[in-house]
Amino acid sequence: MVLILLCFSLWPFSKARGQERADMDRDKMIISNFYSKVQFIEGESMGDLIIRVAHFFLNTPYVGATLEVGDEERLIINLRELDCTTFMESCVALARVIQRGTPTFESYCMELERNRYRDGVMDGYVSRLHYTTDWIANNAKKGVVEEVTGKIGGDPFPLNLSFMSSNSEKYKHLQGKPDRVVRIKEIEDALNSFHGYHYIPKEKIRSLQEGIQNGDIIGFTTSTEGMDISHIGIAYRQNSVLTFIHASSTAKKVIINPESLSDYCTGIRSNTGIVVARVL
Repeated sequence: MVLILLCFSLWPFSKARGQERADMDRDKMIISNFYSKVQFIEGESMGDLIIRVAHFFLNTPYVGATLEVGDEERLIINLRELDCTTFMESCVALARVIQRGTPTFESYCMELERNRYRDGVMDGYVSRLHYTTDWIANNAKKGVVEEVTGKIGGDPFPLNLSFMSSNSEKYKHLQGKPDRVVRIKEIEDALNSFHGYHYIPKEKIRSLQEGIQNGDIIGFTTSTEGMDISHIGIAYRQNSVLTFIHASSTAKKVIINPESLSDYCTGIRSNTGIVVARVL
């Protein structure tokens, strides 16, 4: 029993090998502070719980590409700096841990790995769910989220993913790794072959927004060739206005967006609409 407990206590450090111990200690302190402030309320919806988690991270600095460190893939734990994806992943993982009543650092690490990687297992760079549509589909398969865009009234969303394989020089862990590029291309082709995706065009967001709930994951679809989603946020109704919470590259921190969801999407030319996933 002692050996089992010891192995379990070392689990996040073996998965996150290569991270500075000082940074890991700071993240553990953030987690501890979080658990002391955010506790499960009996009868509370998952969506409202996620909003409370998201509020905890308000003003956390925005830093991009925090997962692209080191030479080999490892489970990166970084709650000190967030981008739009790691903000969303952290909120989902922490909310699910809180709801299950297992508020430990180890539980968070295991939930994060489950959500971030294909079928819940980290097995190299290619196992990470890089495309947001892939993240949603695989986490729906695992019972973490439900893709609800179609139920809300969304239109068919044909994918033509190719950005990563066509721009491998932009990705540190694909540079000089043709075998990984081939595998990424295979994943892209598999995702493109499925025709069950939906999106809400930006001109329809206002008319369909009543179907969007607090805490829903919002992915902003893009006209960028070969891409699916360019940004991610968490839906939030503030004073009856539907907006979202996100790690903003413009504000350089986690914020409640000052514009409505519809106005934000309309104001960015490359945004074509949104996809919506609900955490279970």
